[in-house]
Amino acid sequence: MDSSPYAMAGKGPAAVPSHDSGPRSPFRPNNHKRTATAAMAFLTTALFLLLFRPSLRPAPPPPPFAHLAAYCAHVPPPPPASFVARQDTLAATLTALGAAAYVAEPGASAAFFANLSGDAWHLSERPLLLLVTPAQDAAPPAARLTVLTPAFEASRARLLPVPAGAEVLYPAWPEDADPYEVAVAALPGLRGGTLFVDGAMRQFVVDGLRRAAGPGATVVSAPPEVRRLRERKSREEIEILKCANEATLEAIRAARDEMYIGMRESEARGLVESALASTGLKHGGGLVLFGPNAALPHGSGTDRRLRKRDMVLVDVGASLHGYVSDVTRTFALEDSAIPMEHLDIWSLVWTAQTLAFAAARNDTVAAHVDRTARRTIEAGGYGPYFTHRLGHGIGLEGHEAPYLRGGSEDIILTGHTFSDEPGVYIEGEVGVRLEDCFYVDDDGRPVFLTAGVGGQAGSAWEP
Repeated sequence: MDSSPYAMAGKGPAAVPSHDSGPRSPFRPNNHKRTATAAMAFLTTALFLLLFRPSLRPAPPPPPFAHLAAYCAHVPPPPPASFVARQDTLAATLTALGAAAYVAEPGASAAFFANLSGDAWHLSERPLLLLVTPAQDAAPPAARLTVLTPAFEASRARLLPVPAGAEVLYPAWPEDADPYEVAVAALPGLRGGTLFVDGAMRQFVVDGLRRAAGPGATVVSAPPEVRRLRERKSREEIEILKCANEATLEAIRAARDEMYIGMRESEARGLVESALASTGLKHGGGLVLFGPNAALPHGSGTDRRLRKRDMVLVDVGASLHGYVSDVTRTFALEDSAIPMEHLDIWSLVWTAQTLAFAAARNDTVAAHVDRTARRTIEAGGYGPYFTHRLGHGIGLEGHEAPYLRGGSEDIILTGHTFSDEPGVYIEGEVGVRLEDCFYVDDDGRPVFLTAGVGGQAGSAWEP
């Protein structure tokens, strides 16, 4: 006997109503609703487990540059005592040269002497000036610091972290006054004397100081004796530059490991910038060029895709405590197919870099080092394609004096720091540049700032 509700109502199985035949029996569940309810229960359970059972969540992939994190965290900035020592050395130099004062705007030189960088105080039409004078009756000569400030900015100027051995003076000039008259009034020894100005000072500021100082005073750019105080780096500065350049090279290497045939220059540049940011260095960036685009030393406006026959040129830098790195590598990827002629050019550039480095010793004329690299490339048959100087000084500026260039009579001295970056650029075909910065040690020998992580490139496949 069929005991189903339908049979008990006198209906056989054939009489079971279809989905469209009218009201359903309250005793027959809806299959669609049952399926939806079960699915919802499953999803709710899964979500609960993911949210409240962290061990069941899929682990996110590690950042590709995590190993670079805080690369230079162990390297401290120069302490206040170093700034005071620099100021007193400047005061002694001014005394020896018979100068009344030295004046600089916020920038690299003011940063060196008083921690007053262009980032700390951006230049505008209203001058803010650092004035350094030898303190009266001090033996040995000690520095007195004065910061000339717009009157409405005086409170902000006093908040600047300017290390000094004595109280810093802050004469302020109101909007209706001549700021240069106020500056000269703060320099009692200037009348009829000599004022040295930083070589990077803007011309309208120099003109204003010259006018206010009067016909009896001499206002001139600081001589080599003053410039060399910043050009020749101390051991603590060298340590900062070492780490900045090592971190930059390691960032290039790490970014290379993530590159692939077919990617665009902009994508590769993003990798390099991300790797630099991971190190903790600031203001990181530069050039990433593929194949013939690298034949333009400062790049092109295209966004080329990487091909198997292309080498990659990466020229980037960043800063640590204000000190700048600069590294260039031209390299191939593992699955590249680089023409032999291009590899020969790479080897020639490497040889030129190596020989120039060996020539850069204490008491050598800068032009000789440039000539060493240039003759090497000329002997290889590519002389006309090495189109720029060999290198530049580096420190609180990416490019600073002295320079390794033909015609220079500058003498290389211990503590000097330079880039060594020969290149060959054949437009429409290939560009190769290799760059490592170096310093001249106390024994008068060159040492790569990247030596701690292997120094110059090993091959086109080993940046």
